[in-house]
Amino acid sequence: MSLTDTYTLANGTKIPVLGFGTWQSADGDVAYQAVKWALDAGYRHIDTAAVYGNEASVGRAIKDSGLPRESLFVTSKLWNDAHTYEMASKALDVSLNKLGLDYLDLYLIHWPNPASVQATSEDAWQSANAETWRAFEDVYTAGKVKAIGVSNFQIHHLEELAKTQHIAPMVNQNYLNPSDQQIALVAYNQAHNILNEAYSPLGTGKLIDLPQVNALAKKYNKSIPQILIRWSLDKGFLPLPKSTHEAYIQANADVFDFALTIDDMTSLDKLQAIGELHINADQVAF
Repeated sequence: MSLTDTYTLANGTKIPVLGFGTWQSADGDVAYQAVKWALDAGYRHIDTAAVYGNEASVGRAIKDSGLPRESLFVTSKLWNDAHTYEMASKALDVSLNKLGLDYLDLYLIHWPNPASVQATSEDAWQSANAETWRAFEDVYTAGKVKAIGVSNFQIHHLEELAKTQHIAPMVNQNYLNPSDQQIALVAYNQAHNILNEAYSPLGTGKLIDLPQVNALAKKYNKSIPQILIRWSLDKGFLPLPKSTHEAYIQANADVFDFALTIDDMTSLDKLQAIGELHINADQVAF
């Protein structure tokens, strides 16, 4: 496995096995430079979102890199204020305009049950997601996106969506790391040919200071982030590490010259619930 290797989505689309996350990368020079460094380091998969507020800077870095569009994989996400057919369709156009792109490689529903939908009624999210997903299917069919998926969806959200969908989600991006392995959800995604993308693959600060992780870093002569990213890859996930520091961006991609042993994977698996767990998507306040 290398930085140029790919997973194959349900529709045959190739997606690089490691992505570069841009959450909390401030619009302007910070996000621009981080993405530029990532592309220079060999990343070809860039993950952003409407709510990150940095799509314009991400797009500018992509343009200035001079890399062929077809060599890149760009993801963005629909924010919580656009869960209708018309609004979702328009939101994609806004994101494409900010990014300066003709199409996205992957478009995701960011959250399944945002506060605006919760305020309507207790079970409004089912119809809202069905309508939003219909827009996703249409922009996919029209060729404006190469693949469609979801983020932060739990099993009951996916099962409800399956009642009306004509095209199944190809990706489910979730909070995944040794502290929150979401085993049942991961298994469900795998059984339905939905790729597990792992945001926050480094977890919380608690993972950094744990003696078990430190010991593995010394054993493999790797950094702690590199150990955690490798755990995600060895699980078959697609990790999305983020950084705004050039050295860390480069180091986070240097994870393809080793693999964790079964015993070492088991050691990391035992860290379940030692740090933060994922947010309950049905109780979000945004």
